[in-house]
Amino acid sequence: MQENRFVIKNAPFLRGKEDIKSIMWTVVVALLPTTLWAIYLYRYRALTVILSCIIFTEIFEMIFLKIRGVKNVFEKAFDGSAFITGLLLALNLPSTSPWWMCAVGSFVAMLFGKHIYGGLGNNPFNPALIARVFLLLSFPSIMTRWTTGVNLTAQTFATPLGMLKTQGLSSVSNLDYLKLFFGFPIEGVGGGSIGEISEFAILIGGILLIFRRIIPFIVPLIYISTVFVFTWIFNIIDPTKYASPFFHMVTGGLFLGAFFMATDMVTTPITKKGKIIFAFGCGLITSLIRLFGAYPEGVSFAILIMEAISPTIEKFTKNKKFGE
Repeated sequence: MQENRFVIKNAPFLRGKEDIKSIMWTVVVALLPTTLWAIYLYRYRALTVILSCIIFTEIFEMIFLKIRGVKNVFEKAFDGSAFITGLLLALNLPSTSPWWMCAVGSFVAMLFGKHIYGGLGNNPFNPALIARVFLLLSFPSIMTRWTTGVNLTAQTFATPLGMLKTQGLSSVSNLDYLKLFFGFPIEGVGGGSIGEISEFAILIGGILLIFRRIIPFIVPLIYISTVFVFTWIFNIIDPTKYASPFFHMVTGGLFLGAFFMATDMVTTPITKKGKIIFAFGCGLITSLIRLFGAYPEGVSFAILIMEAISPTIEKFTKNKKFGE
Protein backbone atom coordinates (compact mmCIF):
# COMPACT_ATOMS: atom_id res chain seq x y z
CA MET A 1 0.00 0.00 0.00
CA GLN A 2 1.41 3.39 -1.03
CA GLU A 3 2.11 5.80 1.81
CA ASN A 4 0.12 9.04 1.79
CA ARG A 5 2.64 11.87 1.93
CA PHE A 6 0.16 14.71 1.80
CA VAL A 7 -0.01 16.78 4.99
CA ILE A 8 -3.14 18.82 5.62
CA LYS A 9 -2.65 22.07 7.54
CA ASN A 10 -4.35 25.41 7.92
CA ALA A 11 -2.94 28.64 6.49
CA PRO A 12 -0.60 30.45 6.68
CA PHE A 13 1.80 28.13 4.90
CA LEU A 14 4.65 30.62 4.53
CA ARG A 15 6.08 32.06 7.70
CA GLY A 16 8.69 34.74 8.20
CA LYS A 17 11.63 34.44 10.55
CA GLU A 18 10.40 37.37 12.65
CA ASP A 19 7.39 37.17 14.96
CA ILE A 20 5.47 40.16 16.29
CA LYS A 21 7.38 40.27 19.56
CA SER A 22 10.83 40.26 17.93
CA ILE A 23 9.74 42.93 15.42
CA MET A 24 8.46 45.18 18.19
CA TRP A 25 11.63 44.94 20.25
CA THR A 26 13.77 45.48 17.16
CA VAL A 27 11.93 48.77 16.63
CA VAL A 28 12.64 49.66 20.26
CA VAL A 29 16.35 49.01 19.68
CA ALA A 30 16.20 51.19 16.54
CA LEU A 31 14.78 54.03 18.63
CA LEU A 32 17.60 53.82 21.19
CA PRO A 33 19.99 56.26 19.44
CA THR A 34 17.27 58.92 19.38
CA THR A 35 16.16 58.16 22.92
CA LEU A 36 19.65 58.20 24.43
CA TRP A 37 20.60 61.42 22.63
CA ALA A 38 17.38 63.06 23.85
CA ILE A 39 18.12 62.00 27.43
CA TYR A 40 21.64 63.40 27.12
CA LEU A 41 20.31 66.75 25.86
CA TYR A 42 17.22 67.14 28.03
CA ARG A 43 18.49 65.15 31.04
CA TYR A 44 15.92 64.25 33.70
CA ARG A 45 13.09 66.03 31.87
CA ALA A 46 13.25 63.72 28.87
CA LEU A 47 13.79 60.67 31.07
CA THR A 48 10.73 61.58 33.15
CA VAL A 49 8.52 62.00 30.08
CA ILE A 50 9.77 58.78 28.48
CA LEU A 51 9.34 56.66 31.61
CA SER A 52 5.94 58.21 32.37
CA CYS A 53 4.58 57.48 28.89
CA ILE A 54 5.90 53.90 28.84
CA ILE A 55 4.63 53.08 32.34
CA PHE A 56 1.18 54.57 31.73
CA THR A 57 0.75 52.87 28.34
CA GLU A 58 1.66 49.52 29.88
CA ILE A 59 -0.79 50.07 32.74
CA PHE A 60 -3.64 51.06 30.42
CA GLU A 61 -2.73 48.19 28.08
CA MET A 62 -3.21 45.68 30.90
CA ILE A 63 -6.44 47.35 32.05
CA PHE A 64 -8.04 47.31 28.59
CA LEU A 65 -6.83 43.77 27.86
CA LYS A 66 -8.47 42.68 31.11
CA ILE A 67 -11.71 44.52 30.25
CA ARG A 68 -11.78 42.84 26.83
CA GLY A 69 -11.35 39.43 28.47
CA VAL A 70 -8.06 38.64 26.75
CA LYS A 71 -6.15 35.70 28.21
CA ASN A 72 -2.49 35.93 29.26
CA VAL A 73 -2.81 39.64 29.96
CA PHE A 74 0.70 40.05 31.33
CA GLU A 75 2.28 38.28 28.36
CA LYS A 76 0.24 40.28 25.83
CA ALA A 77 0.94 43.57 27.59
CA PHE A 78 4.68 43.08 27.28
CA ASP A 79 4.87 41.89 23.68
CA GLY A 80 6.51 45.22 22.85
CA SER A 81 3.59 46.95 21.13
CA ALA A 82 2.48 49.02 24.13
CA PHE A 83 6.11 49.81 24.95
CA ILE A 84 6.64 51.19 21.44
CA THR A 85 3.45 53.24 21.65
CA GLY A 86 4.59 54.75 24.93
CA LEU A 87 8.08 55.46 23.62
CA LEU A 88 6.82 57.00 20.37
CA LEU A 89 4.33 59.11 22.29
CA ALA A 90 7.12 60.39 24.53
CA LEU A 91 9.31 61.17 21.53
CA ASN A 92 6.43 63.23 20.11
CA LEU A 93 6.11 65.37 23.24
CA PRO A 94 8.12 68.35 24.52
CA SER A 95 10.61 67.66 27.30
CA THR A 96 8.59 70.08 29.46
CA SER A 97 5.45 67.87 29.40
CA PRO A 98 4.00 67.24 32.89
CA TRP A 99 3.42 63.66 34.06
CA TRP A 100 -0.37 64.02 34.00
CA MET A 101 -0.29 64.92 30.30
CA CYS A 102 1.73 61.76 29.66
CA ALA A 103 -1.03 59.85 31.47
CA VAL A 104 -3.79 61.48 29.41
CA GLY A 105 -1.90 60.83 26.18
CA SER A 106 -1.28 57.21 27.12
CA PHE A 107 -4.97 56.71 27.92
CA VAL A 108 -6.05 58.20 24.58
CA ALA A 109 -3.46 56.17 22.68
CA MET A 110 -4.46 52.87 24.26
CA LEU A 111 -8.23 53.34 24.20
CA PHE A 112 -9.02 55.47 21.15
CA GLY A 113 -5.95 54.49 19.17
CA LYS A 114 -5.96 50.75 19.77
CA HIS A 115 -8.40 48.82 21.97
CA ILE A 116 -11.62 50.46 20.80
CA TYR A 117 -10.96 48.83 17.42
CA GLY A 118 -10.19 45.39 18.82
CA GLY A 119 -6.56 45.66 19.82
CA LEU A 120 -3.26 45.05 18.07
CA GLY A 121 -3.60 44.54 14.32
CA ASN A 122 -7.06 46.11 14.07
CA ASN A 123 -6.31 49.79 14.65
CA PRO A 124 -6.70 52.00 11.55
CA PHE A 125 -4.56 54.81 13.00
CA ASN A 126 -1.20 55.00 14.72
CA PRO A 127 -2.04 55.20 18.47
CA ALA A 128 0.87 57.51 19.33
CA LEU A 129 -0.16 59.98 16.62
CA ILE A 130 -3.79 59.91 17.75
CA ALA A 131 -2.62 60.83 21.24
CA ARG A 132 -0.21 63.51 20.02
CA VAL A 133 -2.83 65.30 17.93
CA PHE A 134 -5.35 65.06 20.78
CA LEU A 135 -2.87 66.63 23.19
CA LEU A 136 -1.88 69.30 20.66
CA LEU A 137 -5.50 70.35 20.18
CA SER A 138 -6.36 70.09 23.90
CA PHE A 139 -3.24 71.64 25.45
CA PRO A 140 -1.63 73.76 22.71
CA SER A 141 0.34 75.99 25.08
CA ILE A 142 2.02 73.04 26.82
CA MET A 143 2.59 71.16 23.56
CA THR A 144 4.46 74.12 22.07
CA ARG A 145 6.72 74.88 25.03
CA TRP A 146 10.24 74.12 23.79
CA THR A 147 13.69 74.33 25.39
CA THR A 148 17.06 74.33 23.66
CA GLY A 149 18.32 71.09 25.20
CA VAL A 150 20.87 70.91 28.05
CA ASN A 151 19.40 74.26 29.13
CA LEU A 152 17.23 73.20 32.08
CA THR A 153 15.93 76.66 32.90
CA ALA A 154 12.28 77.62 32.57
CA GLN A 155 13.02 79.71 29.48
CA THR A 156 11.46 78.40 26.27
CA PHE A 157 12.01 79.18 22.61
CA ALA A 158 10.35 78.68 19.23
CA THR A 159 11.45 75.80 17.01
CA PRO A 160 12.98 76.54 13.59
CA LEU A 161 9.66 75.70 11.90
CA GLY A 162 7.82 77.90 14.40
CA MET A 163 10.25 80.75 13.78
CA LEU A 164 9.77 80.40 10.03
CA LYS A 165 5.98 80.41 10.39
CA THR A 166 5.71 83.41 12.72
CA GLN A 167 8.81 85.50 12.01
CA GLY A 168 9.56 84.77 8.38
CA LEU A 169 12.53 83.43 6.46
CA SER A 170 15.02 85.97 7.80
CA SER A 171 14.73 84.48 11.30
CA VAL A 172 16.11 81.10 10.19
CA SER A 173 18.42 82.10 7.34
CA ASN A 174 21.57 81.86 9.48
CA LEU A 175 20.86 78.57 11.22
CA ASP A 176 23.54 75.88 11.06
CA TYR A 177 21.97 72.97 9.17
CA LEU A 178 24.67 70.53 10.27
CA LYS A 179 23.98 71.29 13.92
CA LEU A 180 20.28 70.78 13.30
CA PHE A 181 20.91 67.48 11.49
CA PHE A 182 23.12 66.03 14.22
CA GLY A 183 21.02 67.46 17.02
CA PHE A 184 23.41 69.91 18.65
CA PRO A 185 21.67 72.69 20.60
CA ILE A 186 21.53 76.16 19.05
CA GLU A 187 21.25 79.11 21.39
CA GLY A 188 17.86 80.77 21.27
CA VAL A 189 16.26 77.99 19.19
CA GLY A 190 13.84 75.43 20.61
CA GLY A 191 14.73 71.81 19.98
CA GLY A 192 11.19 70.64 19.32
CA SER A 193 9.75 67.34 20.50
CA ILE A 194 12.05 64.96 22.35
CA GLY A 195 12.41 62.60 19.40
CA GLU A 196 12.90 65.11 16.61
CA ILE A 197 16.07 66.70 17.97
CA SER A 198 18.49 64.67 15.81
CA GLU A 199 17.80 63.47 12.27
CA PHE A 200 21.14 61.67 12.36
CA ALA A 201 20.11 59.52 15.33
CA ILE A 202 16.77 58.71 13.68
CA LEU A 203 18.55 57.81 10.44
CA ILE A 204 20.74 55.28 12.26
CA GLY A 205 17.66 53.53 13.64
CA GLY A 206 15.86 53.74 10.31
CA ILE A 207 18.76 52.11 8.46
CA LEU A 208 18.74 49.29 11.02
CA LEU A 209 15.04 48.64 10.38
CA ILE A 210 15.58 48.67 6.61
CA PHE A 211 18.58 46.35 6.93
CA ARG A 212 16.53 43.94 9.08
CA ARG A 213 13.65 44.25 6.56
CA ILE A 214 11.29 45.42 9.26
CA ILE A 215 10.26 48.43 7.18
CA PRO A 216 10.34 48.99 3.38
CA PHE A 217 12.91 51.58 2.28
CA ILE A 218 10.49 52.94 -0.35
CA VAL A 219 8.20 54.66 2.20
CA PRO A 220 10.71 56.95 3.95
CA LEU A 221 12.49 57.51 0.62
CA ILE A 222 9.33 58.68 -1.19
CA TYR A 223 8.04 60.60 1.83
CA ILE A 224 11.24 62.58 2.41
CA SER A 225 11.90 63.05 -1.32
CA THR A 226 8.40 64.44 -1.87
CA VAL A 227 8.89 67.03 0.86
CA PHE A 228 12.29 67.92 -0.59
CA VAL A 229 11.02 68.36 -4.16
CA PHE A 230 7.84 70.21 -3.21
CA THR A 231 9.59 72.69 -0.90
CA TRP A 232 12.39 73.08 -3.45
CA ILE A 233 9.87 74.12 -6.13
CA PHE A 234 8.46 76.87 -3.92
CA ASN A 235 11.95 77.93 -2.88
CA ILE A 236 12.77 78.43 -6.57
CA ILE A 237 9.53 80.36 -7.13
CA ASP A 238 10.21 82.78 -4.27
CA PRO A 239 13.51 82.27 -2.39
CA THR A 240 12.79 85.36 -0.27
CA LYS A 241 9.69 83.77 1.24
CA TYR A 242 10.14 79.99 1.20
CA ALA A 243 12.97 78.21 2.98
CA SER A 244 15.48 75.90 1.33
CA PRO A 245 14.42 72.24 1.04
CA PHE A 246 17.49 71.37 3.14
CA PHE A 247 15.96 73.40 5.97
CA HIS A 248 12.87 71.20 5.82
CA MET A 249 15.04 68.07 5.87
CA VAL A 250 16.71 68.90 9.18
CA THR A 251 13.80 70.40 11.11
CA GLY A 252 10.63 69.05 12.66
CA GLY A 253 9.44 65.46 12.84
CA LEU A 254 9.89 64.52 9.18
CA PHE A 255 12.48 61.79 9.72
CA LEU A 256 10.78 60.40 12.83
CA GLY A 257 7.46 60.23 11.00
CA ALA A 258 8.91 58.84 7.77
CA PHE A 259 10.91 56.03 9.38
CA PHE A 260 8.90 55.09 12.45
CA MET A 261 5.24 56.05 11.90
CA ALA A 262 4.49 56.13 8.19
CA THR A 263 5.88 52.58 8.04
CA ASP A 264 3.40 51.11 10.54
CA MET A 265 2.59 47.68 9.09
CA VAL A 266 -0.96 47.77 10.48
CA THR A 267 -2.15 51.20 9.38
CA THR A 268 -0.46 51.50 5.97
CA PRO A 269 -1.07 49.72 2.63
CA ILE A 270 0.62 46.38 2.03
CA THR A 271 1.01 46.63 -1.76
CA LYS A 272 4.08 48.33 -3.22
CA LYS A 273 1.98 50.73 -5.30
CA GLY A 274 -0.10 51.49 -2.25
CA LYS A 275 2.98 52.26 -0.17
CA ILE A 276 4.28 54.64 -2.84
CA ILE A 277 0.94 56.49 -3.05
CA PHE A 278 0.70 56.58 0.75
CA ALA A 279 4.22 57.98 1.16
CA PHE A 280 3.73 60.53 -1.61
CA GLY A 281 0.48 61.70 -0.01
CA CYS A 282 2.20 62.05 3.36
CA GLY A 283 4.97 64.13 1.81
CA LEU A 284 2.56 66.33 -0.12
CA ILE A 285 0.29 67.05 2.86
CA THR A 286 3.27 67.65 5.15
CA SER A 287 4.64 70.19 2.68
CA LEU A 288 1.30 71.94 2.21
CA ILE A 289 0.80 72.35 5.96
CA ARG A 290 4.36 73.54 6.50
CA LEU A 291 4.13 76.06 3.68
CA PHE A 292 0.54 77.27 3.94
CA GLY A 293 -1.09 75.79 7.05
CA ALA A 294 -1.83 77.33 10.43
CA TYR A 295 0.52 74.90 12.18
CA PRO A 296 4.29 74.98 11.62
CA GLU A 297 4.48 71.18 11.35
CA GLY A 298 2.29 68.80 9.38
CA VAL A 299 3.77 65.33 9.81
CA SER A 300 1.24 64.00 12.33
CA PHE A 301 -1.76 65.35 10.43
CA ALA A 302 -0.40 64.08 7.11
CA ILE A 303 0.12 60.52 8.31
CA LEU A 304 -3.28 60.36 10.03
CA ILE A 305 -5.06 61.69 6.92
CA MET A 306 -3.33 59.13 4.71
CA GLU A 307 -4.09 56.37 7.22
CA ALA A 308 -7.77 57.32 6.93
CA ILE A 309 -7.71 56.63 3.19
CA SER A 310 -5.29 53.71 3.41
CA PRO A 311 -8.08 51.10 2.92
CA THR A 312 -9.17 52.90 -0.26
CA ILE A 313 -5.60 52.98 -1.54
CA GLU A 314 -5.32 49.28 -0.75
CA LYS A 315 -8.54 48.55 -2.62
CA PHE A 316 -7.37 50.15 -5.86
CA THR A 317 -3.78 48.90 -5.77
CA LYS A 318 -4.23 45.27 -4.76
CA ASN A 319 -3.46 42.57 -7.30
CA LYS A 320 -6.49 41.43 -9.25
CA LYS A 321 -7.59 37.84 -9.05
CA PHE A 322 -7.19 35.70 -12.14
CA GLY A 323 -10.09 36.30 -14.52
CA GLU A 324 -11.11 39.68 -13.11
